[in-house]
Formats: sequence, C-alpha cells, structure tokens
Amino acid sequence: MRLRLFELRKKAPRTPAGDVASVAGLGLSVAMSQYILAIDQGTTSTRAIAFDMAFAPAARAQRELTQHYPQPGWVEHDGNEIWDATVQVCAEVIKAVGGAERIAAIGLTNQRETTLVWDRETGAPIHRAIVWQDRRTAPVCDALRAAGHEGTVQRETGLLLDPYFSATKLAWILDAAKPAPDRKLCFGTVDSFLLWKLTGGKSHATDVTNAARTSLFSLHTQSWSPTLAALFHAPLELLPQVRPSADHFGETARELFGRAIPITGIAGDQQAALVGHGCLRPGEAKATYGTGCFLVMHAGVHPAASQNRLLSTMGYSVPGETAYALEGSIFSAGATIQWLKEGIGLIASSADSEAVAVALSGNGGVYCVPAFAGLGAPQWEADARGSVFGLTRDSTAAHLVRAGLEAIAYQTHDLLEALAADGAPKIATLRVDGGVTGNAWAMQFLADICACPVERPAFQEVTALGAAKLAALGAGLIPSLAAAPAQAISARFEPRMEAKERMHLLAGWRAALAGTMAHALASKQHKP
Repeated sequence: MRLRLFELRKKAPRTPAGDVASVAGLGLSVAMSQYILAIDQGTTSTRAIAFDMAFAPAARAQRELTQHYPQPGWVEHDGNEIWDATVQVCAEVIKAVGGAERIAAIGLTNQRETTLVWDRETGAPIHRAIVWQDRRTAPVCDALRAAGHEGTVQRETGLLLDPYFSATKLAWILDAAKPAPDRKLCFGTVDSFLLWKLTGGKSHATDVTNAARTSLFSLHTQSWSPTLAALFHAPLELLPQVRPSADHFGETARELFGRAIPITGIAGDQQAALVGHGCLRPGEAKATYGTGCFLVMHAGVHPAASQNRLLSTMGYSVPGETAYALEGSIFSAGATIQWLKEGIGLIASSADSEAVAVALSGNGGVYCVPAFAGLGAPQWEADARGSVFGLTRDSTAAHLVRAGLEAIAYQTHDLLEALAADGAPKIATLRVDGGVTGNAWAMQFLADICACPVERPAFQEVTALGAAKLAALGAGLIPSLAAAPAQAISARFEPRMEAKERMHLLAGWRAALAGTMAHALASKQHKP
C-alpha cells in the first residue's frame, strides 16, 4: 500500500491555490485513517505534509516566502507572513485528509538561527525576523573575538563566533527596536514563534537542537548559560523553555483547525533531516542541499569537540537517547544555481544546469567560489565574497555554470576532510536530499570528488519526514525512531574518477579558495 500510495501521489493534480493533492482526491478508501502533520518552515517557503502511519505522504501544501534585503548582507523575513502561511498550508492539508480529527499529532521543523522577538501579550513581532544568512552583526562577532571570547563560546556551545547564530541577532533587534523597559517580550527561533502562535500563547518553548544554535545554550548542561546570556546581552527572561525533540509541547488553539491537536515533535531542519534519513548511529551522515548545504554526522552520546572549525551541536534528544552531532555549514549551494539563473541569467531554469555541465568535456580551468554571504565551515570568513578564477578568452557561460555546480562538491569535500582531521570515522555512504540532488551530473561529480558513494532517497522531503518521526515518537505512536520504516533509495552514485584527476581538480579549487581568502583579508585591512 505504501508504494502504491506514493506512485499515485506523484500523479496527483497540482492546484494553483496551494499545490495540494490528497489521497481523498484520488478516491482511495482511507476512512478514519490517522495522519501526522509535519510543518516545514524553510528559508524560501513554508510547507505542510500529512504522513500516514506508514510515513507515506498523503497530502501537501506550500507557500513561497518573501525575502527582504534592506542592505547588502542583510536578510530578513516577515514573521507575520510566516505565521499566515503556516496556518494556510496546515488548513489546506487538514482539509485534504478529511479534517482535524484525522490528525494524531503535529511535528514542526524550521530554518534554524533565524531570530524573532515578539510581544508576549499580542504575539506581534517587534522587528522583522533576522535570517540565518544575515551578516549585519559581523562587527560584533569580530569585537568579541578580538576580546578573547571565542574559546569560551566554543567550549560551552560547540559554536564559533559568527553572525550566523542567533545571540547577536537578538541583541541587535533589542537595540534597534528599543522596546520600553516594562514591555513583556519573547525571544525565539522560528519554531518557538510558531509554537507560541499555534498554542495561542500558552507555550513558549523550543527543543534542544534549536537552542543549540543560539550561542546561548550549553551542550554540557543542556540548558541556557547565564554567562553567555550576559556576554551577548540576552535577557534570560526572554528565552524559551528547552525540551527534548520528542515531547508534548502543547496543543493547537481549538479555533485554528477546529480541534486541539497535540504538538509532539520539534527539531531544527538539519537535525530533522538527520532523523528523516535514519542516521541514528555514530558515523552516519547526511548532506542537505537547499539554499545552503548542511552536512551533519551523528557523533554519539557525548559532545565531540572539533579542532578543524566544524560545529559541535545537538543531533536530537528523545526519551532514553541523546545524540550529538558534528556539522559543517556551506552558505551557498542551491543559492549558487539561483544566482546563475536569476542573478546573471546564464540558465533559464535550475534543471538546465545539468545539460550545460554534461555538454562540457572539462571545467576549462574555471573555478567559482560562491561566497555571496561569506564562507561557512571550515573557513568561517564573514568578509569573503564570491569570486571566479581561471577565466580565459576561451571561457564561456557554460564553464561558469559548471564551475558553480562543481563548487558544491568541492565545499562538501572540504567538510569531509575536516571531519577526518577531527578523527571521525570515514563515512561509508553520504545520504543526500534537497533540490540540488535532482541534478544527476552534480551528484556523480560529488561522489567523484569526495571519493564516497552518494545515495539519494526516493522521497525528497526528508526534513518533514524527520519532523513526522519525532512527532510520532512524542505521541507514543512508535516505540523508537529506529522503528520507523527505512527510506527507499532512488539512486546511488559510485565514485569513478581517477585519483590523479581528482587531485588536479582539488588543487585548482584550493588555489581559488586561497585567492578568495586573500581578498577577504585585504578588504578587512582596508576597511574605513
């Protein structure tokens, strides 16, 4: 039934109103079936998916999210737009499966680090959300680093000092909005904000995976750190309660969907994808290629300190099991392809990039370092900017398109190299998801450059699937995460490139990266 349902689901009609299709619309008999509703609030869209009890998708809806760029390097979202879209997609999916009485539980996953502050009485944000990509607090991070605080922050949180994380964003919002001293406020990442709104203001909470991305959470005590809160000027009274990833977080306000529905799972998007892929044992890893790329490896039951500028973070926490993770973050993956399409108009659609790359016999010595919003791991250089190297008179638009695709693989290789230097076991198979993975040429090149098999699942909404698994566990519908069915694999890419060619390509990449870093250093030295 599961395979048949998925095959039918792929053929179901798409509706302009919300991209909703349902098993009900296909005439299937699912009387009184129960579903788990997964809310996946991402950087570019908000979606909801209903999963049946075999974790097969039954209905979905999606809304695009407006990106606001007030200044270069600044990225914002409208919290009210996020909320409105969340209610809309949930309502559409609930209707598609036959009503709220068929929803057993809700799981929530979200873009991480994106920061909101809202009024505790009205629920209204006091400023637009500052998105994880935003670089406006780089000078604050530089000052804290110069004052010698990075070692303390890294030991306590597993994170580095970077504007990527939430703490400096929180301080910026409070300074910019200048709320009255007696105004009652809440801080949270997107999960906390949506939980607050969904429960009608009854639950101000987050889970450990989101808390671990704020620079305010101690990995060792699994609680907020008063020392770090003081360092970042983050009032402790604004922070949400921290809970495990599978827990009872509250119930939706009855007036939203016609029935109070328990919310029993929350995780940041990359950790939810870790669960969705079934990476439940130390050494297993996944890479999600969305706007950015996030490679996360299960690191076991204790925090794993990195000596190579990877992030030590929470993997998930469920009853009887706490998993830590090592993570490398690449800020531009799908964003690079989007730039090739919309920024400089070299391709008409993202899918065109595959045909362009296939048509070339080589990269022509052209390398692109897509540091549009700085470089993430393992360089962590906020002042880096996008660069292209190796252009000759024979270079064409096709070479630049291929260079953008190749950069995704090179950056992933750098993360795997950093993991190896930290003593992590060699990854047997890299499990991948995200829009970029639909490009078979890019996935083969990834396997070749990383010298590692790459597996792509049949169902790509792995982040939502992870949220559904956590919610099922939190609601007592499954006894453990391992009890959920394994993902079906649609494609496996084996490495086939000769070592000599791989080393040659990587040498060119390292030269381009060195040039980008040199430019970033020069730019900092000549800042007014």
